Amino acid sequence: MPTQHNRFLRENGLSLVLIALMVLSLVGQVLTGQAAYNDERVENGARALDLGEYLQSGHFVSAIFENWESEFLQMGLYVLLTVKLRQKGSAESRPMDPTVEEERIDEGPRPWPVTMGGWCLKLYGHSLSTVLGLLFILCFWLHLEGSWRHALEERAVRGEQPISLWSHFTDAQFWFESFQNWQSEFLAVFALVVLSIWLRQKDSPQSKRVEAPHGQTGT
Repeated sequence: MPTQHNRFLRENGLSLVLIALMVLSLVGQVLTGQAAYNDERVENGARALDLGEYLQSGHFVSAIFENWESEFLQMGLYVLLTVKLRQKGSAESRPMDPTVEEERIDEGPRPWPVTMGGWCLKLYGHSLSTVLGLLFILCFWLHLEGSWRHALEERAVRGEQPISLWSHFTDAQFWFESFQNWQSEFLAVFALVVLSIWLRQKDSPQSKRVEAPHGQTGT
């Protein structure tokens, strides 16, 4: 008989492993980022930052939210695009013919917005893309603010005059930081959508069944 602890791990294993990998990667980013940034500062005649100071620096904030912003943009747009658009043969697409789509609802209590109906149900029906969109906007703003502070720190070290937030927002460097991540995220999703037409991963919900024909669309 599985214990409550083992049952929790089994039911939440995917999210627990993903958050653990994220935390380990974040720790690695903090330590290596601090070392690299301090090397740069010392070379320019500025003092090195301790860990607490580095975590509040524009260098760290910009680097974190520059990446998170692109992830939430990718997932939010992907959720919205897959509502209407199809890719024949892809496991990541809804079936080409809506009449053959089967929606399976497991037994159990329905979410309360479904029971309430009305505006609650309407909001709930778009809640995933809405929250992903809001997270993108928040991360975009924090990336901008952190990138601006990092630019001010660099200018101060070089003895240059500070610039306004708007000037930094319209600067090519800021948008280069964003676009270099956005394009890679869209490329990764494109690869998953297209490769799942011909390739398989046994027992993965992101793949069609091994014996499924290439033309089958959806899982």
